[in-house]
Amino acid sequence: MEEIAITNNNLPRVVIIGAGFAGLHLVKMLEKKPVQLVLLDQNNHHQFQPLLYQVAIGGLEPDSVVSPVRKLFKSCSNMIFRMVKVESVDAENKRVITNLGFVKYDYLVIATGSSTNFYGLKNIEDNSIGLKSINDAINLRSWILQNLEKSIDGIGEEEKQKLIKFVVVGGGPAGVEMAGALAEFKKYLLANDYPEINSDYMKIYLVQAGDRVLPTMSERSSFHAMKTLRKLGVEVVLNARVNDYDGQHLHYSGPGGKDQILSGVIIWTAGVKGNAVEGFKQSSIVAGNRFAVNEYNQVGDYKDIFAIGDIAFMQTPAFPAGHPMVAQVAIQQGRNLGRNILSLVKTGEVKNKFRYRDKGSMAIIGKKDAVADIKSIFFNGKFGWLIWSVIHLISLTGFKNKVAVAVNWAVKYFTYEKANQLIIRRYAPGKVQQ
Repeated sequence: MEEIAITNNNLPRVVIIGAGFAGLHLVKMLEKKPVQLVLLDQNNHHQFQPLLYQVAIGGLEPDSVVSPVRKLFKSCSNMIFRMVKVESVDAENKRVITNLGFVKYDYLVIATGSSTNFYGLKNIEDNSIGLKSINDAINLRSWILQNLEKSIDGIGEEEKQKLIKFVVVGGGPAGVEMAGALAEFKKYLLANDYPEINSDYMKIYLVQAGDRVLPTMSERSSFHAMKTLRKLGVEVVLNARVNDYDGQHLHYSGPGGKDQILSGVIIWTAGVKGNAVEGFKQSSIVAGNRFAVNEYNQVGDYKDIFAIGDIAFMQTPAFPAGHPMVAQVAIQQGRNLGRNILSLVKTGEVKNKFRYRDKGSMAIIGKKDAVADIKSIFFNGKFGWLIWSVIHLISLTGFKNKVAVAVNWAVKYFTYEKANQLIIRRYAPGKVQQ
């Protein structure tokens, strides 16, 4: 295997695997510092995952939530980007093995993020879709629109109803936001865009294993979200553990025993798992396929290998079950690790333990309603929506994306027009049809 051609400038080389929130904020911290940065990712873009559901429902164009890595860091003179698929790490020889060759490192940072966790439910995995990437969002948009088109003519009544019954599994922020967006589509757009479809046939279900939606947020947020979803027409099913999906019915177990829902589209937001890189001892990987790290984000006994973001499991007295797998943790870990790497380069020691500063949680339920828990203060309704909108706009990467999304939201605030609802490529579970 040959080494990937990267000019050696005699500076300490920091190899970063992953261009998500953690990786990008680490690059920002080390930009123009006395290190050589090598960023590796199998995609050439950063994607803003919190807004993927709006792409899936046709509310935003895909390029509004992705930013090319090279454009983001065009002024970063000490960074080199390579679009490769990382296959493993050879820690003994300090090499990252990719599909195009290997890259040597002095310091290695694993920021590979997470992917959908189907918990071993094979039929669910084969016949549903997650919402963790821009490809997922585009495929889901196609699947939704294809089913609406198919349900117009030429099939029986039961098949029509199945095609446009949508089940969102998972009552966290992603599930609540997806279910709310589908409900608004039915309420405000279905009759105009698809007048041939009987609106009574379109059903949206939100299936949650626990006893309330938004379980990581306050009870007030959960109550308001539940009330708003039901007002929008979403059928919320609580205490329901999904068991299987046969392509026709979603099977689940609830307090009343086993039950099922006829559905043609299953959207799975019920869990995530880390994208662990091969080459490490099994003892380094804990539940959820995440790397166990210390308070400096060092992996196991390695002093020169770090993991940050969703892939890192850091157990502390304040977070005995690890930190939440959310963007704010990834951003803060990326920044903290940047300071520690500079300390390592200068003094040979890491000095800054990671301390997470929880800035709050929020979820949007429709275009003019959201819930937000900011410290001990609860916001909802239009003011909650305004807080959600401002924070997400600030967090978006790229000025062009900020402007595009801001204009889009401003128009939608006064109308219910969506972005162009195009089937760019045909989709069926398990395969993409060109």
